[in-house]
Amino acid sequence: MLLFLLLGVHFAVVRTQTLPGSCDFESGTCGYVSDPSLSQWAVNQDGSFISVDWPLVERSEKAVLVSPELEMFDWSCVRLVYQITGSGSLRLHLRSEGDTFDRTLWTADAPSESWLLASIDLWNTSASTKMVLEGRPGSSPNNSVSIFEIHIVPGYCIECNFEESHMCGYRNQWNPSVNWFMGGPDRETKSNLTTKTGHYMYVNSRYASNRQEVARLVSPMTTTPMSGCLSFHYLQSQDGGSEFSVFTRDTLGQGEEIWRPRVYHTSTWTLVQLDIKAPYPLEVVFEAAFSKPSSGRVVLDNISFSAEFCNAETEPTFDPSIANCDFEMGFCGYRQGQKDGSVWKRVAVKPNLYRTGDHSTGAGSFLLANTQISRRPGYMSRLFGLQLPGRLKYCLRFYYALMGFRRTDGALAVYIQHEKSNTQEKIWAVSRSSKDIWTEVEITFQRPKATKVVFVSVCKNFWDCGSVALDDISVTLGDCSLSSGVFLSIPGQCDFESGNCGYTQEKDTDTVDWVLARGSTPTSYTGPSGDHTTGMGHYMYIEASPMLPGQSARLVSGDIRGSGSPLCLQFHFHMFGSGTGRLSIYLRQEGQGQEEVLWSRLGEQSISWLKAEVDYKCDRKHQIVFEAVRGTSIRSDIAIDDILFKKGPCKATGRTVPQSGFSKNFNDIEH
Repeated sequence: MLLFLLLGVHFAVVRTQTLPGSCDFESGTCGYVSDPSLSQWAVNQDGSFISVDWPLVERSEKAVLVSPELEMFDWSCVRLVYQITGSGSLRLHLRSEGDTFDRTLWTADAPSESWLLASIDLWNTSASTKMVLEGRPGSSPNNSVSIFEIHIVPGYCIECNFEESHMCGYRNQWNPSVNWFMGGPDRETKSNLTTKTGHYMYVNSRYASNRQEVARLVSPMTTTPMSGCLSFHYLQSQDGGSEFSVFTRDTLGQGEEIWRPRVYHTSTWTLVQLDIKAPYPLEVVFEAAFSKPSSGRVVLDNISFSAEFCNAETEPTFDPSIANCDFEMGFCGYRQGQKDGSVWKRVAVKPNLYRTGDHSTGAGSFLLANTQISRRPGYMSRLFGLQLPGRLKYCLRFYYALMGFRRTDGALAVYIQHEKSNTQEKIWAVSRSSKDIWTEVEITFQRPKATKVVFVSVCKNFWDCGSVALDDISVTLGDCSLSSGVFLSIPGQCDFESGNCGYTQEKDTDTVDWVLARGSTPTSYTGPSGDHTTGMGHYMYIEASPMLPGQSARLVSGDIRGSGSPLCLQFHFHMFGSGTGRLSIYLRQEGQGQEEVLWSRLGEQSISWLKAEVDYKCDRKHQIVFEAVRGTSIRSDIAIDDILFKKGPCKATGRTVPQSGFSKNFNDIEH
């Protein structure tokens, strides 16, 4: 294993208060233990760090290090000093008592020739919680993943008084001329906010050579949604020619200025308090700009954060979920244009072989327009959403499906209607046919004034008019490319967009494998036309052509921890084709030879993706097995998508899918 010197991230001798789970590995592992069923983490012979090296033990792709129980009664911050040599990855998960799956908070896979510092926020909880560190070195010699120190301190990662040389994970965005430096009473600036021996950050214009030389001090990226008051103290010299500002920057590099002083000089330390609302990860950037070498300096100290807003009158964060609708219980406040008439119909199609059901479950409700039911070709239909406040950035997501259109011009478009002026601006339109499948659309927009989203469909004449279906509208804050969740992924979820999610083929009994696919399956009149997640993504299925009737393929989950509470398995399945066989779900428990059947469907079910919910209980380590059996003909493709485990019991959907077969009234539509 190659060890490189720690450059600029070592901890100072004088430390702040540390919490259980902190460790420098100088005198052992501080209660951290390796999972005995996997590769082992090993403390370096000279102490000071712990690592996992390639090659790993047989049949193991990773090493897992589990912490002692953490104290998470208040908000705290993990500062992790690590290094990836060659190739590999390091992940940090949280393991709460009673949870079936670990929850991923942070991950890194970039190699480095020096030690790096990561800062990860931990929110307060009374549940018994442990930290899990998962190391995966690349599969070649000299690859390793190492941890030098784990430092858990009270407070938020964005907070810093600069009393430790690692600067709390703040980093200087390097500029050849001007940069932020750590200072103290023995340095150039003789004053300090807290104590005579304290430290602070400062930037000096002495070496500024060009106009608008800029120095940026960047905070750690937040890892959880945060709303509250950001405070700091600063000094700015009276020499003139300097500017100081603060802005936020998201993971896409998009910035937004949140503060600039009214007067560009201070004779004493000045307190600044700013309200911040961060529904997605962001970093805070302190920027100083100089126009000439004699522009003076800016000094910064005591950055803190409170979950309470600075101003009691601060407008609370707008909850965009009020604009969400799956149309199961009505129109959710969406309304039709008064001049258009009631063109959009809320319908529920019984799962059958001829009509596509709703996106959510295959058997629920959705909106349908321009259908022959209305008998009104040659019109425009508009569906108005709720009013959204201005200045905020929104992500609009929805699913649509087109049926019967020869040309898609005008079939569906999205506009935003501006407040007061009522002018409408097109922000999206159908560009191609979606092949009768539910297709996801994501639109990011931001306007200075309040707006409404408007869905518009035009039916020009009988020959160019088809059916437009709309379902599962959601609105969130931020760019659609940004995740607003606490975790990097939903625990226990797999949509097959990043591979098999740890699911493996059972080679001992199978004659063929489950196949990762996208788009339509090769055999006509069987299988899905696209995945359930987006319509254009991936799913798993069995290709029946090379199989004989009765042959099967089994897809097995990774090990799942047991739970004393009920569990709910959700997934979507697709069983369309005249020769479709059987799809079954089995529970395989550790130490038991016989598997338990949890759920089964036989025969052709629907042309739609259908949602299944399976309640089960298991208090020991177990696996879930998806078994597909080929039916009587090659039209027996069976597919699954969007697997999700959660705490049970499963909520009743209000609709049941029969074991096999459907009503004789295949074309029934409920209004």
